[in-house]
Amino acid sequence: MSRFGPKARSKAVMAAVVLGTALGAGSAQAAGPNPKAVQDISRYCQACWRNARLPTDRWPDCTQDVFTRLLERVEPARWETVLKDDETDERREFIRAVDAVKKRVQRARKFSALTADAAAYHGGAENVARDGREAVAKAAAEVLSPRQRRVLELTADGWATPDIAAELGTTVERVSDEKYKAIRKLRHYFGTV
Repeated sequence: MSRFGPKARSKAVMAAVVLGTALGAGSAQAAGPNPKAVQDISRYCQACWRNARLPTDRWPDCTQDVFTRLLERVEPARWETVLKDDETDERREFIRAVDAVKKRVQRARKFSALTADAAAYHGGAENVARDGREAVAKAAAEVLSPRQRRVLELTADGWATPDIAAELGTTVERVSDEKYKAIRKLRHYFGTV
C-alpha cells in the first residue's frame, strides 16, 4: 500500500514525468534543468538525509519529494544556482524543500502507531522494568564501588560519557573503563557471563 493518497501520487507522477521529459530533451532550447545540477542536488540531498539519520530506504523518496517541490517553485533552468548562490530565492526554496521533507520523515518515524500487541505488552513491561531496576540497584550496592554506581546511575539517566566525565572530574576513558568494569561485575553477579 502506498504512503501517498491518490492526489499526492498523481502529483508525484506528474513531477517525475516533467523531470524525465526535461532531462530527456537535452536540447539547448529546452529550458530543463542541467543534468549536472540534478546530480549535484541529488548528492546534496543524500548528505542531508545521512546527516539527519533518515532510514536509507527512504532516501530516494525524500529526494524525489525535493525535486517535486523544486518543480513547483523554481524554474528548472535555475536549478544550477540553488547550490552556488547563498542569497537567492531559488536557494531559499531549495533549503525549505529539503527541511520540509526531512522534518516530515522525522515526524512520521517519531509518531508511528503502536500495534495492539505492543500496547498490550506495555502494561506488564512497567512492572518488569521496575523489578529489574530494583534487582540491579541491590546488586550494585553489593558489588560495585560508589564511583561505578554513580557512573551507571548517570548513564541510566541518559547522560553522555563526556558529560559524566565532566561531572565526576575525570577523563572520558576512565568513565568508559568504570562503566565496562561495572557491567562485567553485574553480569557476573547475575550469572550471565
